[in-house]
Amino acid sequence: MKFQRPPLGAALAAAVAFAATCAPAAPLAPARVAELCANADGQAHCGRLIEAEQLKALPNLAVRDGNALRVSLFPAGVREFVDVDTIRGSQTYSLWDYWGPINAVVLFTTNLDRTGYAVLQRATGQLTALPAEPVLAPDRQRLAIADFCAKDCDNDITVWRVTREGVRGESAWKPRETWTDVTVYWKDAATLAIEHTLSDGKTLILERRLADPGWSKFDAR
Repeated sequence: MKFQRPPLGAALAAAVAFAATCAPAAPLAPARVAELCANADGQAHCGRLIEAEQLKALPNLAVRDGNALRVSLFPAGVREFVDVDTIRGSQTYSLWDYWGPINAVVLFTTNLDRTGYAVLQRATGQLTALPAEPVLAPDRQRLAIADFCAKDCDNDITVWRVTREGVRGESAWKPRETWTDVTVYWKDAATLAIEHTLSDGKTLILERRLADPGWSKFDAR
């Protein structure tokens, strides 16, 4: 699908109109997510409960119509995500967050027994699937992801570059120890802070700069 760039004046007017009716929503706090999903019937249901809250905060960004989630593109168009049930299980999509600074939507996804995320760039319609929740850097140029779990995870920290053509894997770093309960956030545009629990139960915060040695190219993991 091709997207034609509108005249500058029209694009600016559309952007102002959208900003006036769809202010960026903050991601839900972990405590609120836990509250919403305390009695959820599985991960997909949890995603729908979070989506319902975000749809109220972002009424002009997306709509839910049964099994279909329709997300508006910019400056025009719609991308539809349809939940599918099969004899093996379900594949679902839920609105998770909206990043106003880069005009992107974050989706929570399930595929059979696996969960993930995806970033939809509204200006181009590009969709990038991600293994865990992405965290946007302060300079809006990169994402960081902590993909740690007991099964079917890479158990590493990855950094992704945001481009108009999509979100591209850039670098990765894997700790030597076994980590659980890993949370990553940006201290600044060049430094990650990684909160994690070691096998002995001790919780630590490690700071790691993007320029530090030990990072490998994303494809070389």
